[in-house]
Amino acid sequence: MSVAIKRLGPGDEATLELLAEDDADFDLDGRSSALPPLKPGMAQRYLANPSVLHWVAVQAGVVTGFLYCAHVLLRSHPGHELLLYEIGVRQAHRRKGIGRALLDHMARWMQQNEVSEVWVCAESSVAVDFYRGCGFASEEPQPVYLTRTIEPPSKNPALTTLLSRG
Repeated sequence: MSVAIKRLGPGDEATLELLAEDDADFDLDGRSSALPPLKPGMAQRYLANPSVLHWVAVQAGVVTGFLYCAHVLLRSHPGHELLLYEIGVRQAHRRKGIGRALLDHMARWMQQNEVSEVWVCAESSVAVDFYRGCGFASEEPQPVYLTRTIEPPSKNPALTTLLSRG
């Protein structure tokens, strides 16, 4: 069965909602559950953002896979790169070339847009093996992945007071 790959854009809010609701089926076994979909205004902003590259694989009218990348502008040469943020294939459709087809589609987009580098953070041995099998390589030394959560002022009244004081 052939796979059609489509980039999501304005008007695809229902597909974006489906991906959130069916997230567990696209993720590694037992690692995820349904995600809350974006609120309508945020979904519209997401789909209209030219830096959002979100493709879906469709077979017989069913979304069987997706790939989400962020086109990142840089302050020096080469000027831009891709962050491969997330890829998923429905469990029933794995090991049939859908993930590779999505990555091949991304590679063609990169060539057409003169983007020479894509990077990804892989958090499991299954993901590492998949990416290596698709031509990705790791660099040494490995960077450290850090996060920081900032609560919006509306959720922290004391912070709102401090911020208003300048």
